[in-house]
Amino acid sequence: KVNMRKKYNQPKWFWELLNIKEPKENEIFTSKNRKFKIKNSIPRHINRNSESQQQTSNTFGYKWNKRYKIENYVNQHMEFWLNERYGEIKECFLNQFTYKPYILDAGCGGGMSGMSFFKNILNNIYYVGADISSAVDVAASRFLKKDFHCGFIQCDLMKLPFAKNSFDIIFSEGVLHHTDNTFNALASVTEYLKEKGKIYFYVYKKKSPIREFSDDLIREKIQNLSSEEAWDQLLPLTKLGKLLGELNIEIDIKEKIDLLEIPSGKINIQRLFYWHIFKIFYRPELNIDEMNHINFDWYAPQNAFRQTPEEVRDWCKKLNLDIEREYIDEAGITIIAQKVK
Repeated sequence: KVNMRKKYNQPKWFWELLNIKEPKENEIFTSKNRKFKIKNSIPRHINRNSESQQQTSNTFGYKWNKRYKIENYVNQHMEFWLNERYGEIKECFLNQFTYKPYILDAGCGGGMSGMSFFKNILNNIYYVGADISSAVDVAASRFLKKDFHCGFIQCDLMKLPFAKNSFDIIFSEGVLHHTDNTFNALASVTEYLKEKGKIYFYVYKKKSPIREFSDDLIREKIQNLSSEEAWDQLLPLTKLGKLLGELNIEIDIKEKIDLLEIPSGKINIQRLFYWHIFKIFYRPELNIDEMNHINFDWYAPQNAFRQTPEEVRDWCKKLNLDIEREYIDEAGITIIAQKVK
C-alpha cells in the first residue's frame, strides 16, 4: 500500500479549475453532471465504469501498487525513452506562454512518465494528473515526496469534469489504447485542449500477424483470472523470455518473410520472439518479478488496442489536430499535434 509520509492536499488552483469550493473529506459533489467523492483530498468518480474499463482500472491499480525496484530501471530509461520520441522539455519550453500553463496528464498512472517528462518545469506549470485507477494515490505520493504541488483526480478520461478548452498541453503516454475505444478517447480529451494547444500522445502500433494473434490469445486466457492469478500464469512465459535472452544467440534471416511480416537481417533470437511471436520482455539487469511486471502490464488489461500509423493520422485529421512530430517504432506511434480550427 502507498505510504503517505505527508498528508496530500490539493492545491487551491485545482479547485478553482473545477470551479467549485474546496470540498471536505468524504464529501460528495457534482461537476458537469458527474458525481465525485473526496478521499485523501482526491476527487474520485462514483459513476459506474464499463466492465472492460473497470477491469483495466483494477489491473493498473494492482500493477502500480507492486512497487519493486523496477521503478529504478524504469526511471533510468523513462527520460531517455520520452525525450527520444517527443523531444526534451526544457525550461525554455515555457517561453511560448505569457502565463502559467495548465497541463493535463491524461492517464497519469503512478506518475512516473509525467514526472520524468515535465520534471524541468513542474514548479512553473499547473499539472493535473488524471487516472481511472487508484494509481493516482501512488502518483500523488510520488509528487508530494518531491515537493511538487500538483492536482490529481481519479476519473475515466471520457468523463472528466473540467470545462472544455481548459488545458494548454495534454500529455497521454500509452493510455488511450487502454480505453473502450482509442479514437473516442482521443476525441474526448481533445475537447479539453485550448485552440492552438498541443497534445502529446503515444499509442500501441499493430504488430506482425503471429504476434497479434498470440497476444490476443494470451490476453483472452487470463481475463477471467484475478490479478494475482494472472500474475502467476504469466511467470512461466516470463521465464521463457529469460531463457531465450540468456542464450544470447543471433540469427541472420536472409530473406524477408512477407507472409508473416518478418524482415530480413540479423536479429537476437529473444527479439525475434518478442517482436514477431509473442511479447516476452527480457533485460539481464532485472529479476523475474520485475520482468513479469512489464509482461503483466502488456497482457493483463482487457483493453489494449493496436493501431496503424494511417489510422492515427486519419484520426488527427478528423479532430483538427495538425501533426507537428511523428515518431514510429516497432512498439508504437508517438504524436505531437496542435489543435487548429
